[in-house]
Formats: sequence, C-alpha cells, structure tokens
Amino acid sequence: MFVDSHCHLSFPELSAQLGDIRAAMQAAHVDRALCICTTLEEFPDVHALATGYANFWCSVGVHPDNEGVAEPTVDDLLRRAQLPRVVAIGETGLDYYGMDTRKGGRTVADLEWQRQRFRTHIRAAQQSQLPLVIHTRSASDDTLGILDELGENGSVGSAGGVFHCFTETQAVADAALERGFYISFSGIVTFKSAKDLQEVATCVPLNRLLIETDSPYLAPVPHRGKTNTPALVPHVAHQIAALRGVPVEVIAQASSANFEALFARTQEA
Repeated sequence: MFVDSHCHLSFPELSAQLGDIRAAMQAAHVDRALCICTTLEEFPDVHALATGYANFWCSVGVHPDNEGVAEPTVDDLLRRAQLPRVVAIGETGLDYYGMDTRKGGRTVADLEWQRQRFRTHIRAAQQSQLPLVIHTRSASDDTLGILDELGENGSVGSAGGVFHCFTETQAVADAALERGFYISFSGIVTFKSAKDLQEVATCVPLNRLLIETDSPYLAPVPHRGKTNTPALVPHVAHQIAALRGVPVEVIAQASSANFEALFARTQEA
C-alpha cells in the first residue's frame, strides 16, 4: 500500500536490525523501499540490500555534504547504474546549511566542489536516463541554476527526478515542478513547526507527490526524536491526507503510482 521512496537501511543503526525493520514494514503495509546511496564506498552494501530483497531497490551517488570520500566520475556512476536494481542517481545536490558552524566558516564560493559533484551526477543521470534524487538545503537558487545550466527542464533528454525531503518554499516547489521534478515529503511535514511546509504539501499535484522517511532520521510525530524506519512512512501519508482532506488511501495510491512512474526500472522483471 505504502512506498518509502528514500531511506538509508545500510546505515549501522538500521542494518543491524534489518529483520525487525522488514517485519515492521509488513505490519504497516509498507511494501517497497528505495535504499539510497551516499558514498561510493557504501554502494556495495546498498546494492546488496537491493539484490537481496525483492521489494528493495537502490540508487548510486555521493551526498553533497560528504567530504573525504571517493569523488565520483561520470564513468564511476554509469558503471554502477548499469547493475541490476539500480534505479536512480543520487542522492546529489547542494547543501549550504551551517556555513558558520558545520562548514567551518567557509563561503559559498568555497563549495565549488559541491557544484562540480552535482554536475557530474546530472551528466550521469542524463546518459543513463535514470532519475536524479536531489538534496537541496539552503541552496535552492544554485540547485535550480545548475539544473537549468545542464538542460534539466523537462525537455527531451532530461533525466528528471525528485526533490527529496522537501523543506523549501512554495516558489521552489513550483520551480521544481515546472522543470518536471517530483516533490517528496518526509516526517518533517508532521512537525507542528512546519506550517509553511504543510501548506506546500496541500498544493503539490497528486501526480507529482512522493512520501519518504529519510530514515534513520526525521521520525514523524508521534515518534519524533526516535530512530526512524520505513515502517513509519504511513504517518507522513496520513498527515498529508489530513491536510488535503482526502482519505489516506488516496495519498497511498498516488504516491505509489508516482514511485512506479519515476523509478521505472522498479517495474522491470
């Protein structure tokens, strides 16, 4: 019934309890999940999840905030993208959050390596014709600008993809939708402080909406602060359904159909 379009089951806090997680998914009617890659070093573990379980698939990519890891080339990504059950490129994008704290006082200009990494992923997505899984945080203008620069505008040859764990404004959502991208909401949409995001969740067209956990992070209310797992993605669906005044089955059906449409390889035999 429900699909978790973005989770990190290879992370240690989840991989050690995979059996319990899968049982909880089944009990919660979460029948599929996309396991997201954040480094090339991590990819074998992520891919093993996808090949080991019939209801898991995976991506290949290097998270924009990861430093001191292998820097991907287009060829690195393309080779892995050809493997069975790899259905997306990413997660990729830009993260400018915490320039004075997390990034040690560096400037946006100092993060050119992030922008070049993002371009590498976009080129790999276009060549493989796999969708992009985009992470953007405090960097929406540059994210959209680089997508435009490389022709990611919904035209023929565009890879398309999803803006995952969306936390931006309605204007950014509209810009992403205009470029042919989907919008995915995480447990943040259940937080009392997320009024603006909740409004965005009422406006995204049903045929462009996805749900996710981004587990082990961002557990939805009433589990906020605890370790998140794919079994909790129905809480995201219930919140969006309540905001839109529709039965939760409408959100479950739409988000599942959108998952199948965007990650078309999940439908291959």
